Amino acid sequence: MYKIADFYIKILGVFNDPFWGKFKSENKKINLEIQIEQSSSTYYGMEKCDIDLEYSQCFRYGSQIMFVNSKWDKLKIFNTGCLEEISAFLIQTFNSYVTFNKMLHMHSSLIKWKQFGLMFLGPSGIGKTTQAELWHKYRDALIINGDVVFVQETGDCFLGWGTPWHGSSPYCENTSVPVEALVVLKQAPENSIRELTGFEKVTAVSNSVFYPRWLENGMELCLETLDHLLSALPVYELSCRPDEEAVRLTEEAVFGRG
Repeated sequence: MYKIADFYIKILGVFNDPFWGKFKSENKKINLEIQIEQSSSTYYGMEKCDIDLEYSQCFRYGSQIMFVNSKWDKLKIFNTGCLEEISAFLIQTFNSYVTFNKMLHMHSSLIKWKQFGLMFLGPSGIGKTTQAELWHKYRDALIINGDVVFVQETGDCFLGWGTPWHGSSPYCENTSVPVEALVVLKQAPENSIRELTGFEKVTAVSNSVFYPRWLENGMELCLETLDHLLSALPVYELSCRPDEEAVRLTEEAVFGRG
């Protein structure tokens, strides 16, 4: 049993990802049930996969095959031993399920400074983890995740959640924080920061959202949540070097102090 964000996941079968250990739960509630098993038998090189009629869709990733039901709350993975491929199935399944619960899957790092959350957005290699590490070094911030963040719309705020998925970053903590602002990164020879507005704001953040395009109404649900997010939170563009001045400029712009 695991708890990721506000959702309880039961995994049946062999699954040994050490980062999931932080997310274990004693709660018996089940939102999402995942069965991982080997093919039941082989005949002349053909593998037989036994499935139930409730599974309505089939997906393949690499050597793995996954069957899911229409609600995306029950799935079966036929495992050939590749943990990376199983993890890819799990994150996309989780993304599909939580899309119905006003959550966005974003390519971002997330830190907790005091009681505030900051998300750093941008493509791979832009420096998201580096900025998070600078905040840890100079402001003693907690790095919740260095690469994969799920953001949940609640009645009062948008919560940024840590998850077991973390990309190439080693950081993944089982906690959440209300997000204060989003910071889109650009590499530059000099440090500067400005607040984005209008279409520029939408484009900058939208590029960091993973949309579950395989869901019939996945795009519409994500865009609705994204619209609420952008209406509620400021977005900044930080052109920066990897130094303490970038931290100071961000702190002053977002929190009004330097």
